[in-house]
Amino acid sequence: MRRHLSTPHAINSEGYPFILLFALLSSGLFFLAPALGWMGVLLTIWCVYFFRDPPRRLPAIEGAVVAPADGKVLPYRRVVPPPEMALGEDPCLRVSIFMNIFNVHVNRIPTSGRIVELHYVKGKFFNASLDKASDGNERQMITIETENGRRFGLVQVAGLIARRIVCNLETGQAVKVGKRFGMIRFGSRVDLYLPDGLDPMVTEGQTTIAGETLMGFNSPSEPPPLEDQD
Repeated sequence: MRRHLSTPHAINSEGYPFILLFALLSSGLFFLAPALGWMGVLLTIWCVYFFRDPPRRLPAIEGAVVAPADGKVLPYRRVVPPPEMALGEDPCLRVSIFMNIFNVHVNRIPTSGRIVELHYVKGKFFNASLDKASDGNERQMITIETENGRRFGLVQVAGLIARRIVCNLETGQAVKVGKRFGMIRFGSRVDLYLPDGLDPMVTEGQTTIAGETLMGFNSPSEPPPLEDQD
C-alpha cells in the first residue's frame, strides 16, 4: 500500500507525475509563445490544487459511518446492489456523492471493518452525475463487513474525464473508518450502499467532506469531541 504525506494540505503521491508533466509542458510552451506558457502555469497550479490531500477530523462516535468522498450528494436510490458485492438480492439504499474537478479526490473508508469483496469492472465514461454511471461506467466495487456482521458496499465510479481509479485495498484487510484508501482522477463519483436499518444523515444536494461528514452510525452514542485524522 502506498504511503501518503500527512502534512496539512499535502499533495497526494498520485499527483507528482502529473504535476511534473504539466510543469515540463509549461516550460516548453514558453518557447513557443509566452501566453501559452502562462496558460500552462495556470494548469500546473490547478493540477497541484486537484491533488491536494488535507488531513481530516474524524467524528469520534462508536460505529460512525462517514462520507467516503468530498462532493455533492445526489438523489437517493433504492436499488438491488451488484451481485459481485455479495450484499444480498434485496434492494438497499444507495447514496451517491458526485465529485467535480475542484473537489478533493482522495477517498476514505466510510466504516471500520474488514474488506470481504473487491471487484474491478471495465466500462464506459458517462458523466458521473448520471444514474447510468453506476452500472455502465468503469468502477471499483468494495464490500466492507463490520464487527457486528453488517455489510456496506462502496463503489468508486470513473466519470466523463476520469480515466484512472486508484484503490489501495486487499481482500481480507482490516480497515479503519476515515483512513485513505485511494482516489479517482479527474472528476467522478462514489456510491455507498447502506445496510437495512441505517438511515442516512445527509440530505440530497448537501456537500460532504470525506472522513468528516457523518453519514450515519450503527451504535447510537453521545458524540464526543472530534478526533484528528490524517
